[in-house]
Amino acid sequence: MASLGELERAVMERLWAADGPVAATWLRDELADRGLALTTVHTVLSRLEQKGFVVHDEARPRRFSARASREDHAAQVMREVLGQAADRQAVLARFVGAVDADEARMLRDLLAAAGADDAAQG
Repeated sequence: MASLGELERAVMERLWAADGPVAATWLRDELADRGLALTTVHTVLSRLEQKGFVVHDEARPRRFSARASREDHAAQVMREVLGQAADRQAVLARFVGAVDADEARMLRDLLAAAGADDAAQG
């Protein structure tokens, strides 16, 4: 999955927070502190579409939405980083070593649930 630039990330944050598809003018207004022209917002949206982050409908004006949730995006980034590691075990060990007690408990619960799902399907 392609990486996001700073402005692309700002647009994606607004799309992830939106209640549904939004028009480019809404995004421009949401990013008013940046003083962006509507054409700039459209350019960023086009790039995000090309990278596979955004989809649009055929309404007029077009409305845009994130192709995947913020959580799906974060999980994909984590899988990509892990997939590029020469020593996956070392990367996972460092990750696990850096989590706090609550996160460790959450990971154990998630792994146990995934194992139970695998056993039920097997």
